[in-house]
Parts: sequence; C-alpha cells; structure tokens
Amino acid sequence: QVQLVESGGGLVQAGGALRLSCAASGRTYDIYAMGWFRQAPGKEREFVAAIRFDGGSTYYADSVKGRFTISRDNAKNTVYLQMNSLKPEDTAVYSCAATPFRMGWEPHRAYAYGTWGQGTQVTVSS
Repeated sequence: QVQLVESGGGLVQAGGALRLSCAASGRTYDIYAMGWFRQAPGKEREFVAAIRFDGGSTYYADSVKGRFTISRDNAKNTVYLQMNSLKPEDTAVYSCAATPFRMGWEPHRAYAYGTWGQGTQVTVSS
C-alpha cells in the first residue's frame, strides 16, 4: 500500500513562507492524485490544494489561491506545498492524502482520499 509522511511545518511570522513536503512510499505507482487538507483547533477539516499525477492539473481553495502552490517531484515520490504570504488564519495541522482512484474523484472531497499522513503543524504569528 501507500504510506505518507509530512514535514516542513513550523512557526513563522505573518507574511512569511514555508514549504511543506509529503513523501510517499510503497505502491506509489498507484497514486492518481494527492491533496493537502488542514484543520485548525475547534474547526472542521478543510481542503487546501490538490494535484493530479496524470498531467499535473492543480486545484486550490479560494482562501489560498495566489498564495500557495502545490507541486510534485515524481523521481522523489514527493508532493510539496509552497506557502507564501502566510496569515494567522492559516494556522492549522496540515495533512496530505493520496488516492489511486480516478472515477468519481473530486479534489475537495476528503472521502475521496484513502491514505493520509500524520500531519504537520503550521503556526503563523501576528
């Protein structure tokens, strides 16, 4: 199967930048798409960004569009989330997810992803 490990979180000042990494291992050849989700304390998990592996189409939540960029490195089996112009409201635990299925997949639907990483904390100070 597929295993995912996130890294790169930390504490930054508002306006700063971070790059998150999600390293995949196992049956990585089965991955159709990967996404990033986040969950702040007391709030629901929300979609951040996603990328398809068959051509690299990308998708973003309106709240991060223009500030965040999702990308992939197939040779390293790794997906990145470059986060610029960070705001305090971006503070959350960020998790990456992967799915082997293309039928019925929509980037913003958490239930479409079958494999999840452990999450990495991002804290943005005022």
